[in-house]
Amino acid sequence: MEHFTLLLAIVIAVALVFDFTNGFHDTANAMATTISTGAMKPKAAVAMSAVLNLVGAFLSVEVAKTISSGLVREDGIQPEVILAALVGAILWNLLTWLVGLPSSSSHALMGGLIGATVASIGFGGVNGDVIVTKVLIPAIAAPVVAGLAAMLATRLTYKLGKNVGEKSSAKGYRAGQIASAGLVSLAHGTNDAQKTMGIITLALVAGGALAPGSNPPVWVIVSAGLAIALGTYLGGWRIIRTMGKGLTDLQPQQGFAAQTSAAAVILASSNLGFSLSTTHSCSGAVMGAGLGRKGGVVRWSTATRMFVAWGLTLPAAGLMAAGAEFVARQGDWGIAVVAVFLVVSCAAIWLYSRRQVIDHTNVNEVEPVTDEPGVVTTAIAAVTPPPTVAAEAAEALEALEATEAAAVKTTIPARKPAADSTQPAGATA
Repeated sequence: MEHFTLLLAIVIAVALVFDFTNGFHDTANAMATTISTGAMKPKAAVAMSAVLNLVGAFLSVEVAKTISSGLVREDGIQPEVILAALVGAILWNLLTWLVGLPSSSSHALMGGLIGATVASIGFGGVNGDVIVTKVLIPAIAAPVVAGLAAMLATRLTYKLGKNVGEKSSAKGYRAGQIASAGLVSLAHGTNDAQKTMGIITLALVAGGALAPGSNPPVWVIVSAGLAIALGTYLGGWRIIRTMGKGLTDLQPQQGFAAQTSAAAVILASSNLGFSLSTTHSCSGAVMGAGLGRKGGVVRWSTATRMFVAWGLTLPAAGLMAAGAEFVARQGDWGIAVVAVFLVVSCAAIWLYSRRQVIDHTNVNEVEPVTDEPGVVTTAIAAVTPPPTVAAEAAEALEALEATEAAAVKTTIPARKPAADSTQPAGATA
């Protein structure tokens, strides 16, 4: 029993480590556009996000119940399985953070849990219907819905502000960005902190400390909220750079539209108990906002890399978790090997990241988007009205300059060609 209690404590500690990585990995979801448009200073932005993530952790437990009692069968799960699932999720989070790709911490956790469960008791331990209805369908729908909402919201904001001065409009939307960023942070705490609550609750059920179907205890809610808030405050600057500057260049109007749309999708899904990826929602909203402005360009090369990472998250985390479960089931020495491997891997990834430091001082230092507009960008831009009066004035000025240049060209007579020096002396010109 002492061994089992120690193992349970290790699982809970590793779960909180995952929650911590979830915080800094997903800070970009709430604050990337706010930081990239200059609406808030980087450190102030992540501090506000951390506080609201903590508050959001107390608002609901519906997603936690989906994780703890819906995704896999509780009766066949052992603490070793949960430990292995967390190892797979943490390693995938850190690898994608290292390369600056905004992948889903939620799907990493669920992929790890599915992979470890299948390795332990087979496919019968996984509730396939729940995976399809509450994981896979929301994973596909979230970026599409958030992207369309953000694109329409972007067009609407430009239309409503077309008669407002550019400086006044930008100032107003920056204030709106701060409010919408706070809403996304609150939604992130409501949705993502619950996933760790669900995992810890599942571990407590597996260890016999809770009855199956129990809600997360208060201490679980508090510890999960604090862990994700601390991770958020440290800031995942690599992913913030990708989300804020790497996918597209955003103006304050677009940032406001993207964040508001993403928050609406996330909060609605949390109330319905869908284990939604905030990363998918926010990334889709950023791309939708980029496409919603005439002349806006999405960097499709970066987006393609991100899509590939999304597709690999479930299987990659699942495979790593399955390997960890195979080692952990060997006994005490197996659990020790898994724990040491996790610590060494985390340290190695962190040390490698020090070779190119990205923090709050240089998070916005990135080359502007230079990709040629793709088919989607070109098609949408062709039917999107000019966003501002300033843009119309710029186009008129360019047309005037072109007209003046043509007029000057027609008033200068062309020079006659010089006589050919090879002609005979008596030849006429």
